[in-house]
Amino acid sequence: MTKHPAHIVGAYEHPTRLASDKTVAQLHAEAAKGALDDAGLTFADVDGFFCGNDMPGIGAFALVDYLNLDLRHIDTTDTGGCSYQIHVAHAVQAIAAGKCDVALVTLGGRPRADGMSTGTAVRPGHPAQPDIPFELPFGNVILGSYAMVAQRHMHDHGTTSEQLAWIKVAASHHAQHNPRALLRDVVTVEDVVNSPLLADPLHRLDCCVITDGGGALVIARPEIARNLARPLVGVRGMGEAMKGQNGGRVDLGYSAIAAAGKRAFDQAGVRPGDIRYASLYDSFTITVLMQIEDLAFCDKGQGGRFVMDGNLISGVGRLPFNTDGGGLCNNHPANRGGMTKIIEAVRQLRGEAHPAVQVPDCTLALASGIGGSLGMRHAGSVVILERE
Repeated sequence: MTKHPAHIVGAYEHPTRLASDKTVAQLHAEAAKGALDDAGLTFADVDGFFCGNDMPGIGAFALVDYLNLDLRHIDTTDTGGCSYQIHVAHAVQAIAAGKCDVALVTLGGRPRADGMSTGTAVRPGHPAQPDIPFELPFGNVILGSYAMVAQRHMHDHGTTSEQLAWIKVAASHHAQHNPRALLRDVVTVEDVVNSPLLADPLHRLDCCVITDGGGALVIARPEIARNLARPLVGVRGMGEAMKGQNGGRVDLGYSAIAAAGKRAFDQAGVRPGDIRYASLYDSFTITVLMQIEDLAFCDKGQGGRFVMDGNLISGVGRLPFNTDGGGLCNNHPANRGGMTKIIEAVRQLRGEAHPAVQVPDCTLALASGIGGSLGMRHAGSVVILERE
């Protein structure tokens, strides 16, 4: 593949955090319109469409019809929260293969308006799932699964709740500058560790927000991208991986991001030290800590020390992360945080982040996503983006 086989030319984050007056289809459509307007394109220019199973109906049928798209290529890959990193990768591959010229990726949902208690309720799943007879009787929930990973990390490496809290503190320092963030108050380490304990060792403030809304991206062939009046953000590296129970040989010490990140770095031909800004999936504070190690921003077991004392705060630390406030403070639309990670990375590379958190001379950024649950089975995907 060439250095930049495709470019992200449009990015849009839906402004709502509570969509009581909108349908899921509306959220997809409004996000799509926002991203196309950002790119200077129209629905008529789109010939490739990518979405997960957050859209209404069977497959992409209803949504493609609702948006009145005339397509040459469709991809409905779904891997939960990291679907959108994978969609970017698949869109780049489809463009490089000549299957489409302009790809649209959308996300939309309204779990907050629908009163979902995501993370704290048992998900029964389909009775045909092979894991259901073995796991459902124990009442495992997402929150408990991530708490188990955090306990393992503490046992193996001496990580503390105070160190995990620094991740939330950093996110809150960024969210204060985002007028659309759900939680804008700056918090302290003490605030986090003194918030209610939900699943030992995770406290309420270790957990992401639940929001409605969505987002969209437009990826285009280089020849089209260069004719648009937008800064060029090229897709340089991509990686994806899955991790499960490994036939009972469970190892909670790493995530699928370890393999996905290596593949993305290898393809991009860069190293972790070259990254100027990182959008890291942040369903929980432990999710961020695991990725920092798995992406080799620090050695395994050193993540707790790495995140302390503001090392993730833009303008303070050496790895600015989630400068919009991330899922911990800003937005986790439809319980799928991968889309907003890419959007903020695009803002940083364009120089369009809030001035208080904009990373100077941001030329290379990483956006990661995780779908599923670290303690059970999950997918991870990483994209490395570059400003031309």
